[in-house]
Amino acid sequence: MISKLPNVTTSIFTIMSKMAADNKALNLSQGFPNFKSDPFLIELVHKAMKDGFNQYAPMPGDIGLREIIGHKTNLLHLKKYNVDSEITITAGATQAIFTAIAAIINKGDEAIIFTPAYDCYEPAIELFGGKTIPVQLKAPFYMPNWGEVEQKISTKTKLIIVNSPHNPSGMIFSEDDMLQLQFLAEKHNLIVISDEVYEHIIFDGLTHYSAARFPELASRSFIVASFGKTFHNTGWKMGYCLAPENLMNEFKKIHQYNVFSVNSPIQRALSEYLQTPEHYLSLPRFYQQKRDVFLELIKDSRFKIIPSKGTYFQMLDFSEISNETDLQFAERLTKDYKIATIPTSVFNESKEDFKQIRVCFAKTEETLQKAATILNTI
Repeated sequence: MISKLPNVTTSIFTIMSKMAADNKALNLSQGFPNFKSDPFLIELVHKAMKDGFNQYAPMPGDIGLREIIGHKTNLLHLKKYNVDSEITITAGATQAIFTAIAAIINKGDEAIIFTPAYDCYEPAIELFGGKTIPVQLKAPFYMPNWGEVEQKISTKTKLIIVNSPHNPSGMIFSEDDMLQLQFLAEKHNLIVISDEVYEHIIFDGLTHYSAARFPELASRSFIVASFGKTFHNTGWKMGYCLAPENLMNEFKKIHQYNVFSVNSPIQRALSEYLQTPEHYLSLPRFYQQKRDVFLELIKDSRFKIIPSKGTYFQMLDFSEISNETDLQFAERLTKDYKIATIPTSVFNESKEDFKQIRVCFAKTEETLQKAATILNTI
């Protein structure tokens, strides 16, 4: 058998989580909260199950959930999406991204991504015969150079994928960044996938500039979001995609034969839960408090730190601590210090090593205190 993805290996998240378990290490590597979801939301799921919402949902998703997503998008970004033809509920954000790529990438197409990039983009592009063109963001601020982006656009470029707030760096795209993206997408007739799974986790009074806010950009964009990231239940694998009808029609052709529809009672519960905007509007404050507690706890460590602007990840620069590669350093931390992190070079073009590791601070205060105690000894 000839592999369709001969260069794909086990993800760094799986590797580091296994290493953490094998070494009984505190796991700050994989991006999931270790605190409970809102009991009210859990009870709503239970109620939906008891009320009989246990069969297939409509292929694009529960109509009540699509309506409240449409309302939320209009409330936050002043953009109206047609609930019948422009919103689809998905089995998490990764499925939405895969489906969007599958719908538009043909053999020979090129797709621009910003590295460090979340690791699901490139394999899907390659699976459908496309070629990934990376644009490397530079430490420590990881801000895009749009002149470099335009230089990498060719007649074969079909797609550009952006991610803001950005995993793993924690940077966010400014309004000017999104206007530059809109200009290039329109000028070169590009389709955009805007990965916005951390849309509600943004700090210091900054604004999340969704692709939905920019008319010409929205008209050529798949916007992907995640309820799992938003409401502390990543294991539910529940997300959604917004796109104009012409793009969503192609998306649904893949979606209906991939998963068809997703978890009915959870959709029903979310449709009620989202009717209280404070459930998502309170998240910047909630996660900034965790970020600030964590950074205060490690302020006297030897790591160089630029506070994350969004997501629940923080980059730690260890260049004044060790000359090891980030892979070697992360392995040593796991085995010798019993704390697991993510080396970030694996997400970069040509595995460029900026001597930075990524930690997840979506943890209880007790866990953050334990982590800080360890990090302060390194």
